[in-house]
Amino acid sequence: MSARVLVVDDIAANVRLLEAKLLIEYYDVITANDGPTALALVAERSPDIVLLDVMMPGMDGFDVCRRIKADPATAHVPVVMVTALSEVSDRVQGLEAGADDFLTQPVNDIALFARIKSLVRLKRATDEWRARETTMLRFAEAGDDRIDVNAPGRIVLAQDENRWSGRILETLAKHGHELIHVSSSTAALAEARKSDPHLVLVDDRVGGEDALRLCSQIRSNEETRHIPILLMIDQGNDRTLVTALELGVNDYLPKPVDRDELVARSRTQVRRKRFEDGLRAKFQQSVAAAVTDSLTGLYNRRYLDAHFEAMSSRLAQAGKMLSLVALDIDHFKVINDTHGHAAGDEVLKTLAERILANLRGLDSAVRHGGEEFVILMPDSPLASASAAAERLRVAVAAEPIKIGAPAGAVSVTVSIGVASATAGMVSLEDLISRADAALYEAKRSGRNCVMRGIENEPDEAPRPIAATR
Repeated sequence: MSARVLVVDDIAANVRLLEAKLLIEYYDVITANDGPTALALVAERSPDIVLLDVMMPGMDGFDVCRRIKADPATAHVPVVMVTALSEVSDRVQGLEAGADDFLTQPVNDIALFARIKSLVRLKRATDEWRARETTMLRFAEAGDDRIDVNAPGRIVLAQDENRWSGRILETLAKHGHELIHVSSSTAALAEARKSDPHLVLVDDRVGGEDALRLCSQIRSNEETRHIPILLMIDQGNDRTLVTALELGVNDYLPKPVDRDELVARSRTQVRRKRFEDGLRAKFQQSVAAAVTDSLTGLYNRRYLDAHFEAMSSRLAQAGKMLSLVALDIDHFKVINDTHGHAAGDEVLKTLAERILANLRGLDSAVRHGGEEFVILMPDSPLASASAAAERLRVAVAAEPIKIGAPAGAVSVTVSIGVASATAGMVSLEDLISRADAALYEAKRSGRNCVMRGIENEPDEAPRPIAATR
């Protein structure tokens, strides 16, 4: 996961060390050696996360953090305080200043990258829903209600009954969280499906079972896959930790658990879930009728026009890529003529369901007209978008679509074209035109395939990435 990271420290050696670690992992790094410069860069360069030293002359890290969080334009940017201070009072002061997290020097690399990945996921989800809310305001009254992302949440604790679980429950209860304590993986999964918590807090030895399997089940289950997971794990157990992060665990707590760290990390994940849930509900309620296709439930062209403008502007500030996938049902007229319009409608509705099941939460699927669909993929270069398109093509063709008697079902394939550009460099019409050119090249080839254009080169001929005779 690439991201733009702002490193702020008045000691040049510390900046160089963090910068080197981040560059090795292909992060885009910008640096500042004082508070005013940091604030200017946050406003001008739109970083995905700020790693902020506490002890700086003049304007210290606490003050910088307060100013970032006080500005509505930057309040959503995650701030991680990097400090040599270990006193509880210092951590509390950081949290009160609005910090999303903190790391103690010398910084552990696994901890560093785990925090970055977790908070960047939160930032990107926030960015996308902010863009969607901007789109919403163009079609509907916003109302005066606001989402309180800092409100306490519902937390499932999956841990054996012992003195540690008692302390965790006591600590979180003091912060107003609703707590559900279970002592087995089976019970944890069942509770997650039933109560839709804001966080599942998992001990790595819950019930003597494989906690990683529980994490995997939460991530793979449709009802629970968006619930944040916070894993409690023994210090030094790096192999298990790496596997956990690959499975989609959002963050971790080293054992024995520090109470302030427990509060901070739980708060970050609860905030993330509340924000996504609240904006999603608000967005859907406000604009569903105005910007969705009545047959498929996907967005319509009106939404695409407005959302593209907001999304492209946001991504352009960070120099990020934007991809568009154009998808068309092969031989749709034959299906309509042979089986009737009702069968055609069933094909369109089922195809929409399969598209949604194979997209990221950040992507926007649009019925562009007739049997043609468009998928807008923010922060997605051509290779990633093409790979996603190929997975979708295979998923659509994998199983016949039920259309009722007398045929019962019909096999459906799609042709797909993909185009990508650096956000801000092309208009929506240009991007659609390039994706359509690749799409119709796929159709002319006589093969059920994906064709992709060349990144930022609209005049070069499309070429296939996969084909099935």
